[in-house]
Amino acid sequence: MWLPTTTNAIGGVRVARVRRRGTKAIALLALLAAAGCGPVAGRQPAALRAGHDSLDGPLTVWPARGSLAGDAATTATITAAVRDWRSPVGDRARLPSSGILFAGQVAGGPLALVAADVPGESASWLLQLGRDGDRWRVTQATEYTDPGYLVYSDVLPVQLPDGRRYLTSARVERLLGPDGRALTSADGLTEPVAVPACQAVELTATLRPTRSLPRGRAADRILDLGTATAAPRYPLVPDETGSGKRALAGLDTCVLAGDTGPFGSVPRRSGDREAPRSVPASWPMAKIAVRSLGAVALHGGEPGDLEQLSWESATGTMTAVVYRPADGGAPIVSPADRSTTLQAYRLPVPGQALAVLSWRTNRDASFAAPPTTSLLVEKPGLVVLPQPDRMQTFSLAGTEKTWYRSLGGR
Repeated sequence: MWLPTTTNAIGGVRVARVRRRGTKAIALLALLAAAGCGPVAGRQPAALRAGHDSLDGPLTVWPARGSLAGDAATTATITAAVRDWRSPVGDRARLPSSGILFAGQVAGGPLALVAADVPGESASWLLQLGRDGDRWRVTQATEYTDPGYLVYSDVLPVQLPDGRRYLTSARVERLLGPDGRALTSADGLTEPVAVPACQAVELTATLRPTRSLPRGRAADRILDLGTATAAPRYPLVPDETGSGKRALAGLDTCVLAGDTGPFGSVPRRSGDREAPRSVPASWPMAKIAVRSLGAVALHGGEPGDLEQLSWESATGTMTAVVYRPADGGAPIVSPADRSTTLQAYRLPVPGQALAVLSWRTNRDASFAAPPTTSLLVEKPGLVVLPQPDRMQTFSLAGTEKTWYRSLGGR
């Protein structure tokens, strides 16, 4: 577990933000010296800073990179573009705690990358900018769904016409691509990497010893969900144990990310309204894993594998089911269900949609279905049935509590 810190002046108070496996603690380092010295309305810096003030001991984690990083005119026009940018729900970047991570010429064209701190409904955004004549403009904006600063990551995705590249922090000694080959880099930006559009691939970073990681880290694993991941969805997911790579093997990440797929099916809400242009509430943040629910034969065919996919999102643990046909056909996936004791899924099997209910087996738990229900599969921890035409309620009774789930109808 590494604990980098970054200090920012917010309303006259110096704060340190610490990341502990996806959670952040904010500790006040200095209190207001006297009453009335709060934030000054309308105070904004003239320009974004070059780099970011995140520190790991004496190490600047994100120094300014690129041949244009120190150019005042470039900084001013990038600042203007970021000041004009708005998130899908209308939030703007807070310039004092944002920074230009890279500005330079890449593959024959100008490129700027900005870590934007966005208070309000959003948190941290990676803004990618190109130049349009004399002006810079935001060409792509991806949101880091962990509610904290993007700069706690060590590898950031960049999509250019020549392929995927990655910007690495000063902690990274070496980055291995999907083929296990060390990637060359200049000013922290790697060479183009062959990443498929709709397939997850693994990257492995070697992190040097720092104050937060005295022994460094030999294998910091990261999954790239593919170059077809649509903004503002962030394509990189930490994969500490390698469980995510195993879980997503053979799965089409474009299907997973679709409106009815596990990663895209729970919409984000802004207040009391859905925010369809924002990152879905079910978008994966960490800890993608899979467990087997057993072999299941559908429609009289050979038994295929039924699995439960789980992952952490910014709004809690999500799950879904995946059916892998015995004939090697395309896997079938359900929409996401928030993690609970009795899980319920709609599995869109061609010809007849199925309902799947699952739970962790417990000898004291008793499952009950309506008397007229026709169950295709019934075994400890798993029930499969045709998707009911009308709403039906199922229950799982424990020693002290009973859980209910309803399925069916429109």
